[in-house]
Amino acid sequence: MSVKSACGVAKINRGTFYYKPTRNDDAAVKEQLEWAIERRPRRGFPKLFDTIRREGFTWNHKKVYRVYQENAMQIQYRKKPRLKAVEPKAMPVASRYNDVWGIDFMSDSLANGRKFRTFNVLDDFNRESLTIEIDTSLPSERVIRSLEVIGAERGYPKYIRSDNGPEFISRSFQKFCCSHRIRHRRIEPGKPQQNSYIERFNRSYREDILDMYEFKNCDKSEN
Repeated sequence: MSVKSACGVAKINRGTFYYKPTRNDDAAVKEQLEWAIERRPRRGFPKLFDTIRREGFTWNHKKVYRVYQENAMQIQYRKKPRLKAVEPKAMPVASRYNDVWGIDFMSDSLANGRKFRTFNVLDDFNRESLTIEIDTSLPSERVIRSLEVIGAERGYPKYIRSDNGPEFISRSFQKFCCSHRIRHRRIEPGKPQQNSYIERFNRSYREDILDMYEFKNCDKSEN
């Protein structure tokens, strides 16, 4: 039977019969994905794809995602036990800038093994990072001074949301809040999701800065 007759019986177009898919440039896609992952190993597919497009490549997302899947380039997460869902405690919601500031600490080590801390401040409304104070010691007086510098430039917030760290429950910090008519809201112990915006910022800061670079000291000009 001829190809024409067979296609007629099967009711398919002859072009479909002769079509052979080509994947000649999969190697180039894989190479670019590996390059993007090497630069930002904790990025997911959407941000990796944006990085590739910014480099001038015009592959569509379906093609790049297929190569991404075939080569098992997904971020591997360790499964955690699921806790029973509970009703979260009501927290202030920002409707404009300077409504709510989220504050939190992070810690890491210098190249010589010495520990240092960062004090991060985030505006919940537009997710703007207001300051990142870095030093080997950040007592409540240093925290207050950082907040006063921000307040002098853009005004003070209605609310400050934090955890129950000793710097945030000190008398000096409470006095600072009262003097500037700031309502201090502390999250419940063991519920960081109540301060989710600053926690999400901390994750990005950890993956893109602290885990990606080695620091000799706390002086920004020398790193």
